[in-house]
Amino acid sequence: MTGQLGIAISSSSIAVGARCPWARSRVGAVSTQNITLPSLGLLALDLLEQQQLDPATALERVCASDIFHEYRQVTVIDNRGRTALFTGREALGQHHAVAGDQCVAAGNLLASPQVIQDMVATFEASPGPLADRLLAAMMAAMRAGGEAGPVHSAALKIAGDVQWPIVDLRVDWTEHDPVLELAELWEAYRPQMQDYLTRALDPTAAPSYGVPGDE
Repeated sequence: MTGQLGIAISSSSIAVGARCPWARSRVGAVSTQNITLPSLGLLALDLLEQQQLDPATALERVCASDIFHEYRQVTVIDNRGRTALFTGREALGQHHAVAGDQCVAAGNLLASPQVIQDMVATFEASPGPLADRLLAAMMAAMRAGGEAGPVHSAALKIAGDVQWPIVDLRVDWTEHDPVLELAELWEAYRPQMQDYLTRALDPTAAPSYGVPGDE
């Protein structure tokens, strides 16, 4: 167990990573979807951390705070692997949400509910680092049909032992395959991730920055 918490997400809308995924070290991860209200993610994490609420109670409080909660879709997982999910009556298109072992998945405007089932099954069956498992689940979802229309943006956010995300990668807009581009970004970032942590925590131990003038 690494203690990492994370989210992978894609959308037909631009810059999904700017609005929907929220993760906090040693606390939890939240996705705010559908007709998104980003502040719900921060509120859920605050309730998990400051009031020590379980995900179900935190999500109930979050929904009660928002008069338009029936337009939202929200998922929560805490640092103990407990989950909660909510899909409002005004969720767009075909929608589905499933809690699995140490994971929760949800979507709207889906090609079919099987998309979410495949996400959970693939995450549960996949080995390796959290980022690999999340991306494998996203790719399985796309193979199952993904969103009913074209997908244009994707994001991967993971919290580790430090206060800031150890992975925060985004494809804000592409006409091609944002999930594939996101996976390629992760493969480029993976070998550098520890170096960036070292540079932040102890610059004297940092490797070369690899830029002109750094010798």
